[in-house]
Amino acid sequence: MQTLVFTPDRLAVVKGGPAARRAYFDRAVGRLYPGRAQLAADYGAAIAQRNAALRRAALGLSARETIAPWTEQVAAIGAALVEARRQVLEALGPGFAERLGELGLAGGRLDYRGGAATVAQLEARLDRDLDRGTTGIGPHLDDVLLAARDRDLRGFGSQGEQRLAVLALLLAEAELLAAAGPPPLLLLDDVLSELDPGRRRTLAARIGAMGQTVITATSAAALPVEPDQLVEVVPGEAVSR
Repeated sequence: MQTLVFTPDRLAVVKGGPAARRAYFDRAVGRLYPGRAQLAADYGAAIAQRNAALRRAALGLSARETIAPWTEQVAAIGAALVEARRQVLEALGPGFAERLGELGLAGGRLDYRGGAATVAQLEARLDRDLDRGTTGIGPHLDDVLLAARDRDLRGFGSQGEQRLAVLALLLAEAELLAAAGPPPLLLLDDVLSELDPGRRRTLAARIGAMGQTVITATSAAALPVEPDQLVEVVPGEAVSR
């Protein structure tokens, strides 16, 4: 069963650095397109091998020619990875905009920032890469823009707006997974704490049409609808009703 999780630290997908967003969307690639799930790991391995070859060549321990096979691997796998990332953004984009709009933030969009490096581009900067001992271009440095009304939510979104963006992403992916197979299990931890009553009701209506969802809250009063099952945790005891 596919499982999608919201926790407060998932806000790093919006407000964190590019690495957090790359990791999130690479996982989404694996969930939505299982046949491409290994691309990010394969690309990471190719980059690590090329960087090791760069450092050995810079130290005079091997010839520059030993870098070429890894350059070709980085270019080929990188191109496939960028294509997969763009495809997942294209699939998620409409649902992200719609769910974000339902939650009160119009104009949501996802844009890929970057691209694959060709063999020619990698060879053209080989001297710089040798000096630094690392590959300076490629999808391992790319980013994804999450925006609303032409505002980059990382730099110009409030924490509440960033929370809405993460929720919209999760809901958009859940709908795609449900359309292709069994609906995913949603685990939403402390998702209601910064939502006003209207947004809580909107979220409840949306997840009510999906599969099973588990929500944690500090008080049953925070739940906008009557749940199918409520488990209240008190010191030393969990009571189900």
